[in-house]
Amino acid sequence: MRLASIFRIFDCTNARPSSSYIYLDFSLYGGAESLTEGRFIAPSSNRAPRRTIVETGTANENSKHIRPPQDPSDFLWLMTEEPHRSRRMQILKAHPQVTKLMGHEPLTKWVVLGVVSLQLAMAWMLRDTSPVSPLFLLIAYAVGGTANHNLFLAIHEITHNLAFKGIKANKFLAMFANLPIGIPYSVTFKKYHLEHHKQLGVDGVDTDLPTRIELLLLNNVAGKTFFCTFQILFYALRPGLVRAQKPTGWHAVNIGIQLVFDAVLVQLGGWKPLIYLIMSSFFAGSLHPCAGHFIAEHYLWDGLEQETYSYYGPLNILAYNVGYHNEHHDFPSIPWTRLPALRALAPEFYDTIPSHPSWPMVIINFIRDSEVGLFARAKRQPKGVSSIPLMAKSSSNASGNSSGNESDSGSDGKKTD
Repeated sequence: MRLASIFRIFDCTNARPSSSYIYLDFSLYGGAESLTEGRFIAPSSNRAPRRTIVETGTANENSKHIRPPQDPSDFLWLMTEEPHRSRRMQILKAHPQVTKLMGHEPLTKWVVLGVVSLQLAMAWMLRDTSPVSPLFLLIAYAVGGTANHNLFLAIHEITHNLAFKGIKANKFLAMFANLPIGIPYSVTFKKYHLEHHKQLGVDGVDTDLPTRIELLLLNNVAGKTFFCTFQILFYALRPGLVRAQKPTGWHAVNIGIQLVFDAVLVQLGGWKPLIYLIMSSFFAGSLHPCAGHFIAEHYLWDGLEQETYSYYGPLNILAYNVGYHNEHHDFPSIPWTRLPALRALAPEFYDTIPSHPSWPMVIINFIRDSEVGLFARAKRQPKGVSSIPLMAKSSSNASGNSSGNESDSGSDGKKTD
């Protein structure tokens, strides 16, 4: 036997020789110096419990970590295509009848009308109540925050032209839904959101991504608490700083309608109704149970490289089923009322990937867990950039091909704008 094939195996924990000799040809092991080298063994302590679950998994399986935690010093840089395009093609091949779920939802306009009416009624009722009184604050948080969050997501739904067949009708309905929010944003949101779909995770294009300065300043419990409390301001201000839009006529119409509405409201009822509406918008994007979806949707959890997570709990009733987020990104032309049907049609694609069991707990876990934070987002370099950060890595579980074709997650065969 060749001497080169005889090795003494050392105990990695105390660097002492083991009590026996094992005759192995280590030329077959790619340079490894032990049989356990390179294997991930989840530590028994110092890790937060697993936060996501697989619908088809057992309780024991859902309690186990399968990947080490992410490096908190940088984002996860990927060189693979986003996952939704390839999964959409797979579902279309396996279930061609999915196209029957696509198309506008007439119910949306009536829900918008009801919620806008509710907010206007509440604002009028509180016109003689002090904004710092417990009653005003409670109603602004519980009723106003929930209602305006619903309107945020109504605008999200309408952005995909899913309320009417025509483009203009959808734009004007979005502006109508914008009224109780107090600040014009529906037209601006549409362009940013469609870029988020088409170029998910692309640095400098997808403005849903935290910036480097946010990572550096808010990468601790206090910073994450600040972020969750004021996240509505981050989503409002970050896009304009990262990727400013060129104003259009539709921007002017949106701003004009909103300013006229605000002025009339103040003229008729004083400043308190407008304060109620703006306060409702703040609470809607702050430490509110429904606001957990902002973090649940695309932050990375449990050391996984999964970029999008769904949530199938009861809060979807208040949020246009936005919790069905993998389903939504796979098929943006399927309206909110039919997303559960999409999941039921293709359970082999959706019930086999991790999802979140609770939106409120997402906020709590995001703040307290060291394994998740502003760093826990997947990013890609824009096309044409020849260099990538040193931290860049290729996803080991990417699906589909990455041949360089333009990602088209914002379209599944239907025109969106």
